[in-house]
Amino acid sequence: MKDFAGKIAVITGGGTGMGRELALQLTAEGCTVALCDVSAENMAETKARAEAHAPQGTRVVTFVADVSIEDQLKAFAAAVAHELQTDHIHLLFNNAGIGGGGSMVDGDRAQWDKTFNVCWGGVYYSTRAFLPLLKKANEAHIVNTSSVNGFWASLGPGRPHTAYSAAKFAVKGFTEALIADLALNAPHIKCSVVMPGHIGTEIVTNSRKILSGSETAVDVDAVRRALAAQGAKVGDLTDDQIRDFVAEQARRFHDDAPMTAAEAATVILDGVRQDRWRILVGKDAEVIDNLVRAQPEKAYTPEFFAELAKGTGWRV
Repeated sequence: MKDFAGKIAVITGGGTGMGRELALQLTAEGCTVALCDVSAENMAETKARAEAHAPQGTRVVTFVADVSIEDQLKAFAAAVAHELQTDHIHLLFNNAGIGGGGSMVDGDRAQWDKTFNVCWGGVYYSTRAFLPLLKKANEAHIVNTSSVNGFWASLGPGRPHTAYSAAKFAVKGFTEALIADLALNAPHIKCSVVMPGHIGTEIVTNSRKILSGSETAVDVDAVRRALAAQGAKVGDLTDDQIRDFVAEQARRFHDDAPMTAAEAATVILDGVRQDRWRILVGKDAEVIDNLVRAQPEKAYTPEFFAELAKGTGWRV
């Protein structure tokens, strides 16, 4: 698919980050876009910005949906068909994701399940919901967002990352299996897996809001335990200092990332144009991929972490 003009794209998690930037770049080329997100406010901003720069006649529609709930994605698919008066779509970006549920041993079960269900269930349910519309297009492409944590299940020493990593491994394996399935049963539908490194998005802030159910809540005790497990001295920190630390971490994740969400979206769309099934996003993703392939048995050793930090600039 070399040209997106006149096409119809569906994007999950379109309220912020890479989802928003995909919407902005696609609509600028004359592609009609349907977005879902849990935040109507964030989607409204995406819609306004997209429509301001889109060619006349390009449409942007929005739908509030939690991708971890299958019935809500089925309703989203029905709404897309109704709102756009169409029996087909050309592009499906399964982009929505959150972080959290780090430890299966001593972490919160509800947060673990929610993270896994958004990051994996959202891809599965969305693909199920939109497959009938994809099959009716003359050409189509599914783009599933995994992560470097889809082939390297870690954030660094002393930081368990089980829910997110397990989900992203599932997305990668599902996509690779789906490529073969589509080649046999729907050869006009292509499929790609996206594996970003550190991209400047709002995922840290958004994840906290979703998992806590609050715009401002911080689980201070959980943060203390996590920092203590990493060797930090937290006994003298007040609760407000813990909250300030969390806010600063979210700011730095967004502002100090080696690649912006807009740059990442460009890489993803270029990968679709080039019909690449495996799209690494960011130099850090390329470095980690090469290191894991070269020495998989050492991928979780202190020596590996040191080499990774040197090659990527990550502080692990």
